[in-house]
Amino acid sequence: MRRQMTALLVTILAVAAFGVDARGQTASQSGTLTDPSQFTETAPALFRARFETSKGPFVIEVHRDWAPIGADRFYNLVKNGFYDGTRFFRVRPGFMAQFGLNGNPDIQRPWQMAFLRDDPVTQKNLRGFVTFTTEGRPQSRFTQIFINYADNSRLDADGFAPFGQVVSGMDVVDKLFSPGETQPDQRRILREGNEYLQKEFPKLDFVKKATILPAAPAPAR
Repeated sequence: MRRQMTALLVTILAVAAFGVDARGQTASQSGTLTDPSQFTETAPALFRARFETSKGPFVIEVHRDWAPIGADRFYNLVKNGFYDGTRFFRVRPGFMAQFGLNGNPDIQRPWQMAFLRDDPVTQKNLRGFVTFTTEGRPQSRFTQIFINYADNSRLDADGFAPFGQVVSGMDVVDKLFSPGETQPDQRRILREGNEYLQKEFPKLDFVKKATILPAAPAPAR
């Protein structure tokens, strides 16, 4: 009984502090997030997404012409709260920081097969550039993304197409917690979500909230 009350208290505190429950679901993550077919809005040609994290904020600027299919998916996921509560579960200094698995397995599950067609690679995977991961085969991008810590242009030939770049807060990204050699098991994340990560890797940094920033006003003539 005491354990159940403690778990409930942790959940209440998480919701109060960050609007995120123990499974990583926020108030904006309604049942519609379980239907990927609804998220097909075309992204603006240029937009910025702000990520409030447990380490501080960073901003990603997205250029749709770099990788339009990936940019559209990213825009829809951010706009509808998919990344809120997600953990940076694979952080390798000198290489990259990876995130993008929703903390609620019921939400993540339908996206596992919502694969995107590949975009041509028009930009290099340089430091600060942001790219969707793949499942190790063509046409297999879904929700996971990574931020390059270094010049990883060797990945270009493998079809990793950057769609944006961190334009502020890269120092925050550099400070994300890395669990070292013992990285979380992605299969368990898919099955158990944030409950597994909170229990086994409580020091992982996470996204509090991600939002699309308002477009800058056009300059006066």
